[in-house]
This record gives sequence, C-alpha cells and structure tokens, in this order.
Amino acid sequence: MLRTPVADGLRFAFGTLTVLPVRVTRWDRDAARGGMLCAPLAGLVVGGLAAGAGVVLLFLGAGAPLAAVAGAAVPAALTRGLHLDGLADTADGLGSGRPAEGALRVMRQSDIGPFGVLVLVLVLLAQVAALAEAYRGSWAQGAFAAVVSAVAARLAMTLAARSGVPAARPEGLGAAVAGVVPVRAALLVAAAVTGAAAAGGALFGAYGPLRAALAVVCAAGTAGLLLRRCVRRFGGVTGDVFGAVAETAATTALVVLVLG
Repeated sequence: MLRTPVADGLRFAFGTLTVLPVRVTRWDRDAARGGMLCAPLAGLVVGGLAAGAGVVLLFLGAGAPLAAVAGAAVPAALTRGLHLDGLADTADGLGSGRPAEGALRVMRQSDIGPFGVLVLVLVLLAQVAALAEAYRGSWAQGAFAAVVSAVAARLAMTLAARSGVPAARPEGLGAAVAGVVPVRAALLVAAAVTGAAAAGGALFGAYGPLRAALAVVCAAGTAGLLLRRCVRRFGGVTGDVFGAVAETAATTALVVLVLG
C-alpha cells in the first residue's frame, strides 16, 4: 500500500467525505490537514459522477428536470446525506435562539426541526431548479455546473478548516479537522480551484471563464459568511457546520452560474 503524506491525505479526503470504498489509515492532524487540502479533489470525483448521471439521463430522453434531480441526488448519495443533514441541523441550531450549549444540544438531536426542514427543502429546490436551467442550455452546461458546484462545496470545507477557526466541541469530525489547514495553504487551494474553474469555463465553452470563476468566489464568500455566523453563535465549528457550508457553497455556485 502506498504510504506518503499525499496518499494519506487523499485517503482521508475520500474516506471521510464520500462513501467510496477508501480506507482511512491515519486519523491524526497531519492526515486531516492533507485530507482537507485534498477535499476539492473529492468534490471533482463526486461532481463528475453527478454530471455523468445527469448527462446519461439527458441523452436517454429524460429531459432537463430529471437530469437535474440526478445531479442533486448523486452528491447526496455519495455523502450518505451527511452534508444535507448537517445543513438541517445547523439551521435548527441557529434558529433555536438558545445559548451556544443549548444550540449544540439541538444540533445533536436525531430529529429535524422546522428550521431544518424549511432550509433543506429550499436548498434542494434551488439546486434542482438551477441544474434544470443549466441542462436546458446544453448537456455541457449542466455537466459543468454539477462539477463546479461539487468542487466549490469541498473548497468551502477546506476554507472552514483553516487555522484560527476553533472547534465548538472536543469530539467529532469537526474537532478532528478544525484549524488544521494553514491560512496560506487554504488561500492557495482557493486560487487553484478558481483558476481551474475559469480554465474549464473557457475550455468547454459552457459559461465562460469569468462566470465560472465568479461562481467559485461567490460560493466561497457565502459559505464564509455562514461560517462566521456559526463560529460566533456556537463558539466554533462542528461536523454539521462543515456540511452546512458545503451545501451553501454548492447552491450558491449553481445559482451564480445560471443567472443571466
């Protein structure tokens, strides 16, 4: 078995952020750092599989709406719905009006409250509607949107794991990855993802380089605002918060791509 820091980081990223059969061999801060730096690569695979499902359905005559549903369903399936669950739990915690400890207890409960249900429904509707609009343009636009949104979602997780962002609890995935990524490294990954999106937009002619880059920047910015709110509200990040920033970034990227 290949044992290098890069390999350990890739295994951490795919083993914790997807359901793909990748065994995590190390669970320490160094492996977590590599994993969170590699998170956009996991998003590239998830987005590619989502795009493939949508394109296949489109060419089978299913139409843009069903292709869009597949584009939203595949990422959810590949994460066991954990990011969506994190989004719902974070919405319940933010909407509970309780102090930090009470809000964290709300987020740990197995049921979903009214805030969580409302946010979950609206986010999924926005994702499906945006993907449907993209697929109506062309199969290339739909596929590109699916990939960019998935990568932007994992980039938001990389940025949320930067140093200076504390964990709200001493246990769980949030505590394992909170603060592991140096700020400079996080910014370099963000620049690389933005550049790659711009290059992809120019190469495939789906949306053009400017809009593709803007989608990533806006996704990271919106997720950053949510992260800041959660840190102030809960005292730090949790695994649920990581899922929430990922879904927020994915949705923002899709909306920006189809605007205009």
